[in-house]
Amino acid sequence: MIDISEKLSEVQKIVQSVDHVLPRGGGSKPSLSLPTEDFESLEMKSLNGVVEYDPEEFTITALAGTPLTELNTILSENKQYLPFDPPLSERGATLGGTVAAGVSGPGRYRYGGLRDFLLGVKYIDYSGVIQRGGGKVVKNAAGFDLAKIMIGSLGSFGVILESTLKVFPAPETYATIKLSFENLGEALDILLKASVSHLDFESIDLLSENGRWTLWFRVGSLVENVEARLKRVHEFLGKGDALQGDEEEAAWKNFREFSWVPEDWTLIKIPFSPGKITNFENKIIALDSFRQYSCAGQVLWIAVKNAIRELDKLLIDMDLSGLILFGSPDRKWIGRDVSDSFYRKVKSALDPVNRFVEV
Repeated sequence: MIDISEKLSEVQKIVQSVDHVLPRGGGSKPSLSLPTEDFESLEMKSLNGVVEYDPEEFTITALAGTPLTELNTILSENKQYLPFDPPLSERGATLGGTVAAGVSGPGRYRYGGLRDFLLGVKYIDYSGVIQRGGGKVVKNAAGFDLAKIMIGSLGSFGVILESTLKVFPAPETYATIKLSFENLGEALDILLKASVSHLDFESIDLLSENGRWTLWFRVGSLVENVEARLKRVHEFLGKGDALQGDEEEAAWKNFREFSWVPEDWTLIKIPFSPGKITNFENKIIALDSFRQYSCAGQVLWIAVKNAIRELDKLLIDMDLSGLILFGSPDRKWIGRDVSDSFYRKVKSALDPVNRFVEV
C-alpha cells in the first residue's frame, strides 16, 4: 500500500479554491486536457502508483496519474493485461485520462471496452469531498452506475483519483493476417463474414491507405498453437499475408498510438457501425482525411487537416457525434449534440456549481 493522504489533501484544496478546474494527466489527448482561459489546470501526474494489485483475483487499483506503460509492465510480470487495449500509452496516457476520455483500443473487439472492465472509482466532487463508486472485486456490484458514469465524462463530473479494473491472462503470442483490396465493397464483405465467424479474432481493423483498403485480423494464442490458428484463419479468408513477432507488434502499436495521423492534424473518434461505412465513404471522398475503422467497424478514427466544418456538417446529417482527441481545446465535440437530458441531470446532481468542464 502507498500513502497518498498528503497528495489527496493537495488536490482537494485546489478543487475547493478555484472556480473552474480541468484535470490533466499525461497530455496524450491535447484537445481534452488543455484548459481554456476560464479553467485552471489540475496536474494529476504526481498522483501515481498502484494502490492494490491481486493477481489471483485479477484486479488492480491504481491512482489516476499512473502511466499506462507502468500498469502494462506490472501486469506483464504476472502474464496479465488489460484486454480493452487502452491507446496512446507511448504518448504518456494515464489511467485517469483513459477513463475520463472513455477510449479503448483494437482489442476491444473480442473482450469489450473499458466499460466492461472498470469495477470502481474514487473521485473528488465539486465541494472537494472524496466520493467512491463501485467496488474492488469482480462480484461487487455496489455503485455500478456511478463508476460507469465517469467513463467518457471528460472531467465534467469530478476529479478521478483512482480506478479499479479487472484484468485477464495475456496471450503468449499474437499473429496477424493482412489483406489488401482496391475495392471497398470486397473488403466489407470479408469484414462482415469474419465478424460472424467462430475464429475468435482479438482484433479486426479496416484502414484506408492511399486509395486502397487493408484488413487486419489478429489472433492471440499459446506459442505451440499459433501456427494452427494462422492456418485456420488463412483457409477461412482464402488469402492474405501473415505477420508475427516484432513486425506484427509494430503494426498494432501503430494503430494504438495513431502513428498514422500526420502532425498537426485533428483526430476524431466516432462511434460507428459497419453498415454505415459505404455511405460515409461516398460522402467523405472530397475531404482530405485518413480513416481507421476499428473493432470490425464499430469505431471510426478519422484524421483531418482543414475540414472540421465540413466533417461537422456531415456527422450532423448522419446523426453521428465525434470526440476530438488531437486538436484545439476550444472544441471537444463535433456532429450531433451529446449533451442530452440524461447528461444534464447527472451534471446538475454531481456538479451543481459548474466547477468542472461542460461536455
